[in-house]
Amino acid sequence: MSRKRLDTQALFEGIRSGDKLLLSRAITLVESSLPIDQVKAQELLAKCLPHTGRAFKIGITGVPGVGKSTFIDSFGTYLSSLGKKIAILTIDPSSVNSRGSILGDKTRMNRLSHDPMAFIRPSPTAGTLGGVASKTREAMLLCDAAGFDLIIVETVGVGQSETLVRDMVDFFLLLMLPNAGDELQGIKKGIMEMADAIGINKSDGRYLEKARQAKVSYSQALRLFPIKKSQWRPKTFLCSGLEGKGMDNCLHIIEEYHQLVSQNGFLEKLRGTQKLDWFQQDIKKQLLDKFFSEEAINTQIHELEKAILENRLSPKQAASTLINNWISRFHLE
Repeated sequence: MSRKRLDTQALFEGIRSGDKLLLSRAITLVESSLPIDQVKAQELLAKCLPHTGRAFKIGITGVPGVGKSTFIDSFGTYLSSLGKKIAILTIDPSSVNSRGSILGDKTRMNRLSHDPMAFIRPSPTAGTLGGVASKTREAMLLCDAAGFDLIIVETVGVGQSETLVRDMVDFFLLLMLPNAGDELQGIKKGIMEMADAIGINKSDGRYLEKARQAKVSYSQALRLFPIKKSQWRPKTFLCSGLEGKGMDNCLHIIEEYHQLVSQNGFLEKLRGTQKLDWFQQDIKKQLLDKFFSEEAINTQIHELEKAILENRLSPKQAASTLINNWISRFHLE
């Protein structure tokens, strides 16, 4: 197939027909920073928007080494065996210097990468905080329009800034390792509070007993948190991505959650909040892009940086000067 740019109608029709190649090319389009591509991307997203809302979105996070990719490979394969179409958006850490990424998740999901019911798309963070790529929301929208039943987002890991994914998905799964002692003390309370379920992965072999103890510890910890706005009480389960165990329990918990939040109206409210959050985030991004793209602004920044280094202005004074000058210039007051 020619690599020339396809028009948005051709991409839209390909997405709706389930063409994975065209879906992949559409995601590449929305990830592009070229102005011409951004215009086409917005046209494509507008075409797809009326055909979204059916897919259930799951975020999966956990400390590095917990086995997220192996778990997703097993869980996705299990879902596929039940006739469900799955899209997996995996986020790879980018080099701070080169912006390059390993993009190796596809090789760690051997079964799913060859499964006709699955679509795997790795994307680099390219410096974006939150453990997600900058265009994850757009990619999810395209996968939703493509007719996938479930969309799974695998984050880089857990940390202070790696919780943005919770604001993009319907269900948030936190994977933990069997040794609960130190980990239970070290895991950030905020991430546990956001989790809708905790899966103790690698619950196999000599780690099985430790995993059972960890399940008890995490279950007790979760009871200390106030009940969620969704009225859902988070659950814990044992699983082994390597052996494919616990996948049925995971799906049962997700289905139970889905039924509850669909019936009590929380899911609809959550998705509405997420759309407005996307709107607010995009306002900030577009303003920043416009601000720093102006030559006059960059010239003044260099002058103010010199003043800061020479102790003629504090960083706060310099920032206020820059912003006030910009506001006055465009008569935004």
